[in-house]
Amino acid sequence: MDMELLFLYAPCCLVLVLSSLYLLGLYADSRRNLPPGPRPLPLVGSLFSLGALPHRSLARLAERHGPLMALRLGTVTTVVASSADAARDVLQRHDAAFSGRSLLDGTHAFAHYTHSMVCSAELFAPHRLDTRQSLRRDKVRALVSHVARLARAGAPVAVGRLAFVTALNLLSSTIFSTDFADIDDDGRSSSSSFKGILAELNATVGLPNVSDFFPEVARLDPQGLRRRIESLFQRLHAMMDKQIERRLQDRAAAAAGPKKEKDFLDVLLDYGGAEEDDGRRGFDRQTLLSLLSDLFSAGTDTSAATVEWVMAELLLNPTSMAKARAELAEVMGSRPEVEECDIAELKYLQAVVKETFRIHPPAPLLLPHQAETTTQIRGGAGAYAVPKGARVVVNVWAIGHDGEAWPEPDKFVPERFLVGDGHGDEKKAVDFRGRDFELLPFGSGRRMCPGMPLALRMVHLMLASLLHRFEWRLPDPASDDGLDMRERLGLNLSMATPLQAMATPV
Repeated sequence: MDMELLFLYAPCCLVLVLSSLYLLGLYADSRRNLPPGPRPLPLVGSLFSLGALPHRSLARLAERHGPLMALRLGTVTTVVASSADAARDVLQRHDAAFSGRSLLDGTHAFAHYTHSMVCSAELFAPHRLDTRQSLRRDKVRALVSHVARLARAGAPVAVGRLAFVTALNLLSSTIFSTDFADIDDDGRSSSSSFKGILAELNATVGLPNVSDFFPEVARLDPQGLRRRIESLFQRLHAMMDKQIERRLQDRAAAAAGPKKEKDFLDVLLDYGGAEEDDGRRGFDRQTLLSLLSDLFSAGTDTSAATVEWVMAELLLNPTSMAKARAELAEVMGSRPEVEECDIAELKYLQAVVKETFRIHPPAPLLLPHQAETTTQIRGGAGAYAVPKGARVVVNVWAIGHDGEAWPEPDKFVPERFLVGDGHGDEKKAVDFRGRDFELLPFGSGRRMCPGMPLALRMVHLMLASLLHRFEWRLPDPASDDGLDMRERLGLNLSMATPLQAMATPV
C-alpha cells in the first residue's frame, strides 16, 4: 500500500517542485529588474520560440518587447540587443562590462577561447596584405578560368562552392603560400581533404547544442557534438602541423642564405619565437594552430556566403547588376584583370556589398558576450539590470531590418550607401568597420572580427572579377520558378538552396 501511495504521489510532488521553482524564478527575475521579455516556460524558458532561424524569431519578439530584451533560454539568462542604440550600449558604452566570452560548449573541444588574436594588428596590416597580392591575383585568375570553361560547356556555375574553394586558396596562399583545394575538382570533396574537413567542421559547429542552453549537462555532451568537433579539429590541426614542421625545417636550412619574402606563417612563427624582453610574448604550437583554425573556419565560409548572396541579389535586381558592370567598364577600360588597387574606385560595388551585409549579415547573431559584472543599461522605458554571468547577444540581422534606421528595409537598394549621388545628401556615410552601429557585420569594439581586412579584399576582388569578365543570368528553370532566397543558419548565414547561375564571357 505504501508503495502504491508513493507511485501515486511522486508525480504530483515532482510537478509541485517544478512549479515552485518556476514561480521562484519568475519572482527572482522581477526582483533583478531585467529588461522586458517573454514569460518563460518551466525548464525550457523561451527555447521553443527560437526556431530554425533564431535571428528572425528574436527580431519578432523584440518588436513586441523592445530593442533591449531578456529571455531565459533553457537555464541561461540571455539579453538581446536589437537596435543600433542598444548595440551601442553593449559594444561601446559598456564594452568593458560585456567583454567576456560566453563560451559555446563546442569551443571547449579545441580550447580556442583561451587564445586571443594577439598579433592580428601585424598580421592584417595593409603593408602585410599588400605583399601577398600576386598570390591572391593568381587564385582569382584560376576562378575566372574555371568559370570560362563552364561557360563554354554551357554548364551552370555553382557560385557558393567555387567562392568557397577560391576563398580557401586565397587564405591558404596568403598564410602558407600554397593551395589547400583544387578548383577543378568535381565538387565532391573527400572527407579526408582539408576542404572536406573544413566544410564538415563549419556545418557541425553551427548545429544547435543543448549544452549551450543547459550548462548543467554540458559535461555529459549529450549530443556528442563536442566529441565530433574535437575529432575534426584534431584532423585539421594535423594537416596544418605538417605545413608548420616543413616550414620550420626550410627556415632552419635557409638561415644562412638570402632572406626570402615572408608570408603570414613566417610572421606567426617569428612572433611565436619572440622573447619576453622585447615587449612581446610568444605563444606555443597549440595557440598557433588555434589561431590558424579560427582564420580558416571563419574566413572561408563567411567570404563564400557573402559572394553567393551578392550574386543572388544582383541576379534578382538587373538594374543594380547593370550599374555594377557599367562602373567596372568605366574604371577598368580595356584592362581585363581587376587589381586590388582598383577596389577603392568601385564605389557602387562597395555599396552593393554593404547592402548585402545589411540584408544578409554573415553572422546574424554576433558571437555572444558575457556580462562580467551586473550592469545598469538603458532600455526603451528606462534603465535595466543585466546580471553578472548573463549571455549578451547583438542581433545584427534585426538592426539591418529596422524600419526606423533603414527605409524600406526589405528592399535591395545599394544607392542608400552612396552619399552625394545626385539624389540628395540626406544619406550619411555608413561604414561596417564598427563605428556605425546600424551596420555591424563584423561586430565592434575589442571583440571585432580581426580578419575583416583580408575578408574584404577577397570578397571585393572575387566579385569584381566575376562581374567584369562575365554576363550572368539564372538557368531557365530558375528563371521561371524564381530564385530561392530562403536562409540556412549554420556557422554563417547561407542560402538554403545553393545558387546556380549561367555565365557568358564578355
